[in-house]
Parts: sequence; structure tokens; C-alpha cells
Amino acid sequence: MKPTHIEHIGIAVNSLEESIPFYETLLGSKCYNVEEVKDQRVKTAFFLIGQTKIELLESTDPEGPIGKFLEKKGEGIHHMAFAVDNASDALAAAASQGITLIDKVSRKGAEGMNIGFLHPRSTHGVLIEFCNK
Repeated sequence: MKPTHIEHIGIAVNSLEESIPFYETLLGSKCYNVEEVKDQRVKTAFFLIGQTKIELLESTDPEGPIGKFLEKKGEGIHHMAFAVDNASDALAAAASQGITLIDKVSRKGAEGMNIGFLHPRSTHGVLIEFCNK
């Protein structure tokens, strides 16, 4: 389960249209990918900073996970994603350590990644994502 690096930091935003120019100016880097992940009810935008990405997340449905997050907490950091060799194996290893999972096996996410989440109640309040290509 040992992560190789921080893959990305997910930030929930109300509007990609408004947020992308701000982050392009702040980071001095252009957004290189915008895509919708329909089954997660979200649109994403990515920036590459060294080996780590910033992922902006805009809800496409107020009842989706990002919509609920924004309603409850407002804009801000949503999750931390770690690159692993195999997301499903990392989830199984976490479960064997007594960590509560959101996903028992990995599923498809943005940029064709295999992703799976650990529940924040088991991770000191941080939503953690494992991902691999």
C-alpha cells in the first residue's frame, strides 16, 4: 500500500469557469484538462505542479458528493490523493488495518485512473484517495 507520491489534491469549487483563471494566475500554469465524470456527478479541471496535480471539482448535481460537500462546508480542500501501484490492493490493505473504506474495490475516475476512497472518520478527518493508472 505504500504510496509513491501525492498524485493530486482535490479542491471543491462552485464554478470551474471562475476558478480556472484564478488558479492559472496563482500557479503560473495553464489548466491542461477539463472533463466530466458523469457517474461521480462532477466536472474536473487539472493543473500540473511538478509531479503533483491540483484537481478542481465542480458539482454537476447538488445531490452528488461534491454538491453535498459544497453545501455543507463550502469551497475548499476536498481530498488528498496518493499514487499507489494498485488501488484495489491498497484498499484491501487499508481494510486489513481496520480503516473504514468508502470503496471496497477501485472504480474509474478522471483521467482514466483507478480510484478508491478511505472514509475520513478513519483517517483523522481527511478524505484520502488511492489511485493508479
